[in-house]
Amino acid sequence: MSVLVVGMSHQSAPVALLEKLSMDETVQNTACQTLVQADSLSEAMIISTCNRMEVYTVTNSFHTGVQDVVRILADVSGVDEDELRTYLYVRYADAAAEHLMTVTSGLDSMVVGEQQIIGQVRTAYQSATEQGTAGPRIHALAQSALRTGKRVHSETEIDEAGSSMVSFAFDQALNRMGRKRLDGARVLILGAGAMASLAATHAGRLGGQLVIANRTTARAQRVAEHAHEAGVYADVIEFAERAQALRGVDMAISATGAQDFTITAADVERYHVADRELMLVDLSLPRDIDDATASVEGVDLVNIERLSKSLEAADTDLAAGTSPHAQARRIVTEELNAYASAQRVRDVVPAVSALRKRAADLVQCEIARLEQKHPELDERQMGDVNRALKRVADKILHEPTVRAKQLAANSGTVSHETALQELFGLQLEGSGVAVDMTELPDVKQMEAAENKKTEEEDA
Repeated sequence: MSVLVVGMSHQSAPVALLEKLSMDETVQNTACQTLVQADSLSEAMIISTCNRMEVYTVTNSFHTGVQDVVRILADVSGVDEDELRTYLYVRYADAAAEHLMTVTSGLDSMVVGEQQIIGQVRTAYQSATEQGTAGPRIHALAQSALRTGKRVHSETEIDEAGSSMVSFAFDQALNRMGRKRLDGARVLILGAGAMASLAATHAGRLGGQLVIANRTTARAQRVAEHAHEAGVYADVIEFAERAQALRGVDMAISATGAQDFTITAADVERYHVADRELMLVDLSLPRDIDDATASVEGVDLVNIERLSKSLEAADTDLAAGTSPHAQARRIVTEELNAYASAQRVRDVVPAVSALRKRAADLVQCEIARLEQKHPELDERQMGDVNRALKRVADKILHEPTVRAKQLAANSGTVSHETALQELFGLQLEGSGVAVDMTELPDVKQMEAAENKKTEEEDA
């Protein structure tokens, strides 16, 4: 039994697909109940945000577990399984634990270091607990991940990483515009996620008037409301009107994570006013704004992909291993090692218990044989023999069982439960391996292999 993660995020899937898989609390709860009803799955927790959808389960069969999760996701979202498999990633066992710790630390977010994800993971965990779909393994993983996230944010300056990137982009853009602030300038914001919200906040502080557009208008309106609360003018337009809006803005910032360009060279050529300078800022990876837009006269482009390289080259702390990113990674590694150690000890306990039960059964068999062979022994004498045999068994087993737990805690290179199984002839469930979705056979391949196996058995 190991933790399995099947999911997609802004790094693996287009926004439109993520929106189709987005789940509110009611849908999440229903999906979790459906997951644990599958024969291959026993626990379930779902994290669903605007930038990711991840299913955490505990499975007794890796391939079957993956297929069951994909099938249920297809039923919930209405998206074809083949399309889902194109964008889904899979993490298993220790790789699943490392992934959740990385996510909870904000290292996998669109805005690196953002803290919102901690609350989202906590909410998902609490919901699964209340629904009764979180068991011992998800409890242990979620608690370890939340502790990791807290350590990363309290012991490093990772919180400033995302805002630093946005600040750096604005510094570069303003320098090219020959301005120190955006007073009187109109700024188009495309997107309503964490990075776009940071950009809106930054532009507002610099004196800009905001025009906000997002595929989901309600989310754009929420960003505008936050701007209004801060005393910043903000208007909302339909996402389809974004190209036309280029006529009346001085700066356009895109942070959507879209599959296609949000601003193309054709858009700029058609709607850009010739005598008006236009600064484009692309805060997305992959890119939102076509590089060809910079070839249009009067248009300049700041690309976050290039800025990232500039930042890394300038960051001497990164090379020294003292950057917030490096510090955060070390914390994740520490917590992962502690979690994996505890899980290995947990996994070896059934082997130790089985071994002790085997010894107790043997003692009882020998006592029964002795009673038949020597009926002259009274109850007190048989009791003495029984206690003596148990003491011998306990003393013989004490050192190997304690040592087995110690070795399991300190090493992940040897399967100590398997060693006990081989030494003492015990029948225990084997452990799994970690693979990515691209390495997995599809449903048709698995069915063909199963049919071939059946034919060979019948022959």
